[in-house]
Amino acid sequence: MGQITKTLAATLVALTMTVPAAVAQEVTMNVGFGAPEDSLYGRFGAIFERLAEEYTGGSVDVRLRCCNQIATEDEGFRAMQLGTVDGFFITATNVSPHWPLMDATALPYIFQNEEHLARVVDGEVGDFIRSQLLEDTGVQLLSFGPALYRDFYNSVRPINTMADMEGLRVRTPNNAVMLATFEAFGANPVPLAWSETPTALQTGTVDGGDNGTSFIRDMSFYEFMPNLVIMEHFVSMAPLFASGSFMERLSEEQREQIMRAAIDAGNEFSAQVATETEEVRQWLVEEGGMTRTDPDRTDFVAAALEVQNAVAEERGEEFVALVEMIQAAAE
Repeated sequence: MGQITKTLAATLVALTMTVPAAVAQEVTMNVGFGAPEDSLYGRFGAIFERLAEEYTGGSVDVRLRCCNQIATEDEGFRAMQLGTVDGFFITATNVSPHWPLMDATALPYIFQNEEHLARVVDGEVGDFIRSQLLEDTGVQLLSFGPALYRDFYNSVRPINTMADMEGLRVRTPNNAVMLATFEAFGANPVPLAWSETPTALQTGTVDGGDNGTSFIRDMSFYEFMPNLVIMEHFVSMAPLFASGSFMERLSEEQREQIMRAAIDAGNEFSAQVATETEEVRQWLVEEGGMTRTDPDRTDFVAAALEVQNAVAEERGEEFVALVEMIQAAAE
């Protein structure tokens, strides 16, 4: 080795000793969502912003962009694939056009209870969904977010078993899975646009329907739907995603901190949502005058399994494999 080469090598060694191995550069992370600031998305985002900036020591500046400022929810996923959007909150079912396997999370009773859901999202199945999504699309799922369940209501009778569903005319969206689900439960599903639904419920054109718990209160359905049924047959999630190209701009330490912030934010907000859901249910009974039942779900779950398997077979081998993984986590 020549003298010049030796001198250069010594200089490089000295530099590596005096400069930190991983200098965390300051990065701005713009995170979009379609709803207002005070929506579930906005509240989830505020927790993530706080934790992300705390965990990264301020080296990542999270900026929340509500109300379709940087993209609509339909556009957000594709924008992350292109790297033009850093992060976005997207309802799981709106991910399906870009990654059809996400539809597995929208099947009836695909999560039989809260414990089953936790085993999926926090376990091997959740890791598989994250890794396969990233491999197939280049988009990273940071947190599944809170579980938002649909409750059932009707004007005819309390529901204690699946047999009590027999013959009820149930409003559903024009969605094949929802229609098949209520048929499997023994009801007569009636597909109606949302704009027609409140009038149809009030006039008795349909006997009942299902919505998120707070929506039942917000729409004053308790005024003419006396029976509240805690079925939790469908669950929706509003995951937080990040562009793969954005994550690659971070240092390894920052990536770990952002992922930890997203998971912790999801857990913190999930606990808040669960408490609020029970509070709204209590209000619907005590203030709204509804009669609450918590039916035995055994027959409902068995009927839903048939729907799950039928839909999976239509979707192909990959979909079948994911559904079977989720089902196995219930055992």
